Amino acid sequence: MEPLSWPMIFAKMVVQFWPVWAALIVTVALSLHFRRRLGLYGKLFDSTVGLLGFVIVMFWVFTALFADLIITFDPIAQISQMKNVSPGTPVPGSDQWYLLGGDHLARDVFSRVVMGARRVLTIAPAATVIAFMVGITLGLPAGYFGGKLDTGLSFIANLVLAFPVILLFYLLVTPEIRQTGVPVVLAAVLFLFPVIFVSVLLNSRYFTNPARRNLYVGAALAVGLWAYSGLAFNADPTGIWSMDPNLLNVFVSVVFVNAPTVFRIVRGIVMDLKSRDYVAAGQTRGEGPWYIMLWEILPNARGPLIVDFCLRIGYTTILLGTLGFFGLGVSPESPDWGSTIDDGRKLLSIYPHPAVVPALALMSLVLGLNLLADGLREESMRD
Repeated sequence: MEPLSWPMIFAKMVVQFWPVWAALIVTVALSLHFRRRLGLYGKLFDSTVGLLGFVIVMFWVFTALFADLIITFDPIAQISQMKNVSPGTPVPGSDQWYLLGGDHLARDVFSRVVMGARRVLTIAPAATVIAFMVGITLGLPAGYFGGKLDTGLSFIANLVLAFPVILLFYLLVTPEIRQTGVPVVLAAVLFLFPVIFVSVLLNSRYFTNPARRNLYVGAALAVGLWAYSGLAFNADPTGIWSMDPNLLNVFVSVVFVNAPTVFRIVRGIVMDLKSRDYVAAGQTRGEGPWYIMLWEILPNARGPLIVDFCLRIGYTTILLGTLGFFGLGVSPESPDWGSTIDDGRKLLSIYPHPAVVPALALMSLVLGLNLLADGLREESMRD
């Protein structure tokens, strides 16, 4: 077979991404049709910037979901004749091409970039969600009650924030730190907060209905502690909840670095909102403090928090890419974008494609998240 020209390479990549295009069309069409019923999410489609960011982000989300259908080769498989080949080179004994060329280990760059999206979008959003649960669970009472509780928690948050982020991240994910047991201790503390958050949320909501409260809180505790035992201590006998030690290091580091910033944002918002009339009305009705914090104040803080959530995923994506670039990612053969860039940079002046393609992918995802956050900020200010 003949090598492909660039127009043919782009045409074949467009065809490979057909599940993504189909999912995007359906998602955008349904969202536009029902946007007046979808609250802040629906209003996002009134913003050109927000819509563009949404499309870019969802492109990568659907790429991660359908990665197995999109890739043309196993992302870690090596074909000896394909080392550092140019984009569009045909694979001997096959009817396929290395669409974006091969890297220094003769792996398909296109398949590695596609599968790298799954790796990045598995870690970054999940870790950011847990960081938000930690920050919200501690930030709400700190801002609402103030006093010594606020002073103590703020001191701890400021202590963590005083370290340079990259240095702190580097220290937390080095292989040597795993031997000290620090990641497991941090996981034991941080992974407990989602269980506490969901349990307190349901308890405060259904406090006046003991039967439903006990059912919901009991179910949340059962599932939460089951997941907690597997993720933090690898003690789930079913194996459903488990985490590789390298992944645990990275995951815990992301949560630990992000949680103090989320705490400070939530604390500041609560200190501003706790003097509002609807809070006083809730106190007059005899509502408990956790009900007021979680069901009165928190919903009214959703705009800034959603915007920060999008920005924080982008920030985390860059951090993960940086870790991979320094060889401290999930695993050496992992197709995550940072590791792929690091692999390609060694021959950048001779064969630029193994490093440039994942760098462009990382840039586009972060750009999409920033545009999405800008659109959400615009619409939340009008809300």
